[in-house]
Amino acid sequence: MNAGEIHRSGSAEAPARQSPDRPPRVAVLVPCYNEEITIGAVVRDLRAALSDGDIHVEIHVYDNNSTDGTTEAARAAGALTRRERLQGKGHVIRRMFADIEADFYLLIDGDGTYEAAAAPRMLDLARTDGLDMVTGTRRHEARAAYRAGHVLGNRVLTGLVVALFGRGQSDMLSGYRVFSRRFVKSFPALSSGFETETELTVHALQLNMAVGEVETRYVERPEGSFSKLSTYRDGFRILGTIVNLLKQERPFLFFSAIGTICGILGLLVGSRAILDFMEFHRVPHLPSAVLAMGFELLAALSFVCGLILNSVALARQEVKRLSYLSYRAPLREWSGS
Repeated sequence: MNAGEIHRSGSAEAPARQSPDRPPRVAVLVPCYNEEITIGAVVRDLRAALSDGDIHVEIHVYDNNSTDGTTEAARAAGALTRRERLQGKGHVIRRMFADIEADFYLLIDGDGTYEAAAAPRMLDLARTDGLDMVTGTRRHEARAAYRAGHVLGNRVLTGLVVALFGRGQSDMLSGYRVFSRRFVKSFPALSSGFETETELTVHALQLNMAVGEVETRYVERPEGSFSKLSTYRDGFRILGTIVNLLKQERPFLFFSAIGTICGILGLLVGSRAILDFMEFHRVPHLPSAVLAMGFELLAALSFVCGLILNSVALARQEVKRLSYLSYRAPLREWSGS
């Protein structure tokens, strides 16, 4: 297997199918990079929190080229481990979603900042209400747990997504989520880094999926553990992802905004030439008139491109919708509810 090694016994997993004759399979997905200090406790706490109830749980830890003992610590705690060699959280999530078969997927970071006790509540909400995504919204008490810059950035980016896509969630950048099988298997997973949370949120919004939220406690990292998130670098990457998703998913809005700006610039630049022509019946400032005409042509082209690409985006959305609908709804059929 050239993309990574898997450490477990038995044959390859068969596709999971919901059935009232067996408990639902829950795959806990933990992407990790240099989390030797915390990963063991994360695995043990999740196993303890999910030990009660009628579910079958497997915990998968994907090591993203760690230079410490992350894999060994996870394996010692009882997790199934695999290595993903393409660097970046988005690459890890793409690999997890492709490799693992389950009825529900619980995604959580391996840094020990999320509350394991919230996992059963999130799963129960997804199962009882048939939701495709449940987000663990972070409630922090210590300022060191959730830095002010990250809080502000999250609010700004979340508000931007709401403004552009019509609705959103209160904590768009949370890394603690539960997904249905049909969400995971219809998710294109195009991003490579921390912007993957934005992509997950927009995917749910574009297909009008049933989503929910559960409040969870968010704590600071233990001593010796360090965040891999760069406030400015990753913030700009997330902003770029939002713009790119707007261009792909709502191209008419994107290109009509460009067309409107070009049209206004054309009018401003060409207003003097228009006034001169109305008064003198000639255009003495020819360069301004040519520049204004260029802006107006760009405006017209932008609107036309928006109309054409809007049809393409609609076709892509229909394909994603059909892929999504090819899997059964995440209802609690096995319990008779």
